[in-house]
Amino acid sequence: MADLKAQFQKAAQEVMSLADRPDNDTMLRLYGLYKQGSEGDASGPKPGFFDFVGTAKYEAWEKLAGTTPEDAMKKYVDLVKKLRG
Repeated sequence: MADLKAQFQKAAQEVMSLADRPDNDTMLRLYGLYKQGSEGDASGPKPGFFDFVGTAKYEAWEKLAGTTPEDAMKKYVDLVKKLRG
């Protein structure tokens, strides 16, 4: 688990320096996986109707409800590796 957490943290740093910015769907997937991996299931109030970006991010996280943080971390690390080439 400690090794996975280290890989997850490293991937979170690497995603900031990708050569090309991923498309919006991929960015939302990364966001959802990161939040699920670091905080677990979505909690708190959903952003307001006119907060389009906040709502999209919350929904990307909410879709992963029930996914264990460990599984989300693995998927996040794998996705970042894929994006790095």
